[in-house]
Amino acid sequence: MEGGVFWAVAVLAAVLVGLSKGGLPVVAMLGVPVLALVVPPVTAAGLILPVLIASDVFGLWAYRRVFDRRVLAILAPAAVLGIGFGWLTAAQVSERLVTGIVGAIGLVFALNLLLRPAPPAAPGPARVGPGLFWGAVAGYTSFVSHAGAPPYQVYVLPLRLEKAAFAGTATVFFAFVNAVKLVPYWALGQLSPANLGVAAVLMLPAVASVFAGVWLVRVIPTELFFRLVTWALLLISLKHLLSVV
Repeated sequence: MEGGVFWAVAVLAAVLVGLSKGGLPVVAMLGVPVLALVVPPVTAAGLILPVLIASDVFGLWAYRRVFDRRVLAILAPAAVLGIGFGWLTAAQVSERLVTGIVGAIGLVFALNLLLRPAPPAAPGPARVGPGLFWGAVAGYTSFVSHAGAPPYQVYVLPLRLEKAAFAGTATVFFAFVNAVKLVPYWALGQLSPANLGVAAVLMLPAVASVFAGVWLVRVIPTELFFRLVTWALLLISLKHLLSVV
């Protein structure tokens, strides 16, 4: 893990992670794919997790008063089950299969949002059943490849949360998920001293980007914000599907 190309790509991945913690959750999905251009995917996931957690600290501070408690109460316990299932099946389920599933879910959902008539402005109810299902899926896909955003958004976007609440709820939820993932990642040997040393350097651009993300959420108009999130979900999902073809 040396050389100018590696560090250029790694810093870009760290910036994407920081922007996601500033309130642009789908952007985080780009971190592992970008870093996997220069290191193996498993190594990339191990490098990104400490950077995610360091960025979480500042994201939590930025959104400490703006999040939806009911949504978190539904999703968080289910995410723990999803992470546990991912840990138990880590040796049996290929990352390729999970990547394909994540891509398919995100693609269908994004196309549905873009092609159907605009949803009503009033928020929908945060139902427990769907929340438990999508929370577990988000926990599982986040464990495998830090790709929990599409399942999370399938549940949360129809709720039509206020823009800051949407960003804050995502930040708090994934901070919780990332903290839980520390135990299985350590047990699986993905938090090696070498990875932690590189991650420590990448934390600096990541943390700076958290505040850039917070600023972008504040200045982007609400409808444009959700439109950009949906298009990002579509493009990332296509990338996932193309990578397994």
